[in-house]
Amino acid sequence: MSQGVFDLFVIGGGINGCGIARDAQGRGYSVFLAEMNDLASGTSRAATKLIHGGLRYLEHYEFALVRESLMEREILWAMAPHIIWPLRFVLPHHNGLRPAWVLRLGLFIYDHLGGRKLLPATRTLDMTRHVSGKPLKRLFTRGFEYSDCWVDDARLVVLNAMDAAQRGAVIQTRTKVVSARRDSGLWSVVVKSDGKRQTIKARMLVNAAGPWVDLVIGQALGINNARNVRLVQGSHIIVHKIFEHDFCYIFQNADNRIVFAIPYERDYTLIGTTDHDYTGDPAKAEISKAEIRYLCSAASEYFTKPVLPADVVWSYCGVRPLFDDGASKAQEATRDYVLKLDGTAQTGAVLNIFGGKITTYRRLSEHVLEKIEEVLGKKHRKWTQAATLPGGDFPAQGFGALVGTISRDYPFLNMRQATRLVRLYGTRAAMILATAKTMADLGQMFGPDLSEAEVRYLMEHEWARTEEDVLWRRTKAGIVTSKADSRALASFMKSKLAKPKFA
Repeated sequence: MSQGVFDLFVIGGGINGCGIARDAQGRGYSVFLAEMNDLASGTSRAATKLIHGGLRYLEHYEFALVRESLMEREILWAMAPHIIWPLRFVLPHHNGLRPAWVLRLGLFIYDHLGGRKLLPATRTLDMTRHVSGKPLKRLFTRGFEYSDCWVDDARLVVLNAMDAAQRGAVIQTRTKVVSARRDSGLWSVVVKSDGKRQTIKARMLVNAAGPWVDLVIGQALGINNARNVRLVQGSHIIVHKIFEHDFCYIFQNADNRIVFAIPYERDYTLIGTTDHDYTGDPAKAEISKAEIRYLCSAASEYFTKPVLPADVVWSYCGVRPLFDDGASKAQEATRDYVLKLDGTAQTGAVLNIFGGKITTYRRLSEHVLEKIEEVLGKKHRKWTQAATLPGGDFPAQGFGALVGTISRDYPFLNMRQATRLVRLYGTRAAMILATAKTMADLGQMFGPDLSEAEVRYLMEHEWARTEEDVLWRRTKAGIVTSKADSRALASFMKSKLAKPKFA
């Protein structure tokens, strides 16, 4: 590689782009990643927050996708046990739904298709006695319990970017690709950041722009009429906690769709998701009143106490860039990914990525690297399967022990505060707390738990530049932060904004 020329230029700071940047940099390729907004500002922060096999994909015979997803659950849990942890899902049943034998068969396949070692197996429940049956209507007397995992989706993106940067990758947020053209076997990419333009040279281009992948093909690459992805909007609502236990629910609806109800941020319940085709700018997608009514109605079919639109305290939506396989319904479109390579090392190659899901991002990255090796030649071996992400260097089942250590070393924190910090930052929580002896040593507070020390850390190490970056992507503190505290945070960040150190 000539000085000043990168091996790879990655477009997109979502989970796929950051996962590819991390894997490639770790194998010895030089990487420049450009994200036009903040990391995880698109689809990757708007998921249902699950690392899961996709139980309903079995109905569409996507066995390969389900197997790959199931095998990733425990791998990802071990990589980042602070932001990923096991959940037990309860699938209530009554005679008007899918036959019980169909569910038992599907869950048997789910348990044995691949990868489960630590996660407990499926079991049948007597809902009249099990704690999960208490908030449900009395007609649900039988159910099934199975395992999947939770993930803080936006933090997963940031941690991959951090690891890539620590290994030498250049990660630039709020950097828009203006144009990309082939120039004597290289890519000449013009980017714009803070009103200034610069040109980056790279041997290969990776288009991981998610919902904007076709737009990049058309505007940046000059290839018109690209139609590779089907945009599908998925929306979620957050309500005050409906149930006291830690189990999650997966509800079957009369329209054959499923809706989850999951404990969220200690005091809330997340309900989602919807699936409908979307047209327009993905950045402007908003949850509709019809979607809110749909989710409330779906949950109310199961819970004794109805869920009403007035109960919604927050909502979010995202646009999934599914590969357009011609499926008649949005919920039937494949969640698998497709990679398309154009060009050679001599002409300048571009790899376009269509589709995918957060659970399989690491495997997608490995498949992308196989394509990159075809063009640029092989360097180092696969490595991400056994490598932890920043803050995740503790045993998968050692979360409680780490909270205990933080509580012992910083006794001024209550258990809730210590748990929150370890959930977000893992072993790196000690970097935020440093030599603090009291809460006052952490500086100004922006709400109940968000301290100046934490905000400084996020600005210096995690590319946070605005209050929205902090409140809704690096943390979910926005749900309990007042408007006055949000304004104070914005003012503080503007006064302290400096070039990130990424150490």
